[in-house]
Amino acid sequence: MKKNNFIIFFTLILAVFSGVLSGCNKQLVEDPRARLTPASFYKTQSDLNAAVAGMWAGLVRGPVWGFTNFRACSYFGSDDLTTNAGSNKGELREFDRLSGSSTISAINDQWNGSWACIYQANGILTNFDQVPALTPTSLAAKNESAGNAYFARALCYNYLLRTFGELPIVKGDIAPEVSLPRVAVDQVYALIIADLQQAKTLLPAAKAQGKPNKSAASALLADVYLQMTGWPLNKTENFALAAAEAKLVMDGGLYNLSTPYAQVFTTNNCPESIFAMQYSVVGGVNNRQTITTIPEEERSRANQVGFGDMFPEINFFLAAPRCRRTDATFYDTLKLRTGTSPNFTWNLVPWNSPSTATRHPYYRKFRAGLVTGGVADGVVETATSIEAINGFTNKETILLRYPQMLLIFAEASAMAGSGPTPEGYAAINTVRTRAGLANLRPGLSKTAFRDSVVFERAYEFAGEFALGMRWYDIVRLQMLPQITAARSPLENPIPAGTDFSKKYLAPIPFAEMSRNPTWKQNPGY
Repeated sequence: MKKNNFIIFFTLILAVFSGVLSGCNKQLVEDPRARLTPASFYKTQSDLNAAVAGMWAGLVRGPVWGFTNFRACSYFGSDDLTTNAGSNKGELREFDRLSGSSTISAINDQWNGSWACIYQANGILTNFDQVPALTPTSLAAKNESAGNAYFARALCYNYLLRTFGELPIVKGDIAPEVSLPRVAVDQVYALIIADLQQAKTLLPAAKAQGKPNKSAASALLADVYLQMTGWPLNKTENFALAAAEAKLVMDGGLYNLSTPYAQVFTTNNCPESIFAMQYSVVGGVNNRQTITTIPEEERSRANQVGFGDMFPEINFFLAAPRCRRTDATFYDTLKLRTGTSPNFTWNLVPWNSPSTATRHPYYRKFRAGLVTGGVADGVVETATSIEAINGFTNKETILLRYPQMLLIFAEASAMAGSGPTPEGYAAINTVRTRAGLANLRPGLSKTAFRDSVVFERAYEFAGEFALGMRWYDIVRLQMLPQITAARSPLENPIPAGTDFSKKYLAPIPFAEMSRNPTWKQNPGY
């Protein structure tokens, strides 16, 4: 089906299975074709632990979710993401203009990283039964390894499905170069659902940093069911299933919104983090999201600069509700360095000043990275200076946050019945209260309530594109005509005559199409 031409290096310092980042010099090397080592490798629980750690480490490396802007380039059609009209942002800019192509290199990263993880998960699931489990404790550990693999396979299939549409179903020990047919979307969803239901039976209930648990499986399943209610399946009966899975997480009592919004993005393993990708700068597994969101013209005292890859569209920013969350989300005053060393000063310049490179606001919530003991490992700054801009941080990338469950429950419970329920209002109002907003107006119609939840989700998760949060709502509800109509004329222009109906899926990479001549490219590419 596919053949990866890269070797993934990872260290056991990112021992996600153990849930603790600790120093370790041992390195494991993935098979160049993304297949795990032979079945004889799986003899002990330690072997399984290493395999699971390697599976997760492949996802957090730079070309997948460790450097997420270019690895999510096909989501730049969303209104919460845009990029420079010039500079070296061509691949992002083309998708921002809804004009991306199958030959753009970043599309290969969106495709290949997840497939590598799927093959690794298949290796674990095919061979984990070889490991003996002689006690209840060893059986639980073995089951947790399998639960991780089921969860990871579902996570990656879900990412690929919502990005590329029809996919081949690869289960068992199938070589990556074997060509398999793409199958209908509903068949792929059936695999994802089955995997998550299996994960729920195998994973522990307790939460631990860097590990999926039963709640994480329910959380992802709630998101899957919600996505299925819209385009292309329109299975509205799944609203009730989405609400039920979200309610399981809500009733579990493991997560809450007690952390102030801004601190969610400067801490790891906060009370709303259901599942997150873990990083260790010391271990060479780095999160580079921070530097991608810093304006190119900002310069630190030590001459470090940002990449300026991504920021929100102007009208998306202007439509944001005025509240604490908005203040924590958007960066609307740039710091432009002037003077000579050591007497640098920084001019504070509004985002729309002609002296800025893009005349756009940026994202504030990703700037600091992880803050430990009051010290940030991303941008180190005061109100009037930038002392350092570090390219790598230890900040986790949260893929499942508790407010997702509250908003899924609010929307799905309303759409499953005759309209919003008191419990649905309570769920969205919990999110709004933390944001610093008044309760949602009571008495809304079913559709108006749904639209209010979608709007709330847009700003609660603005710019969180590791899984295309805003983009997936745009796809599910076929919102491209609406959001492009609201687009400022200062944005990268979308070519006249663009057929929006053919822009909800990314193109299958050209190299992959060449290896599979029986496949048909997605419409519009």
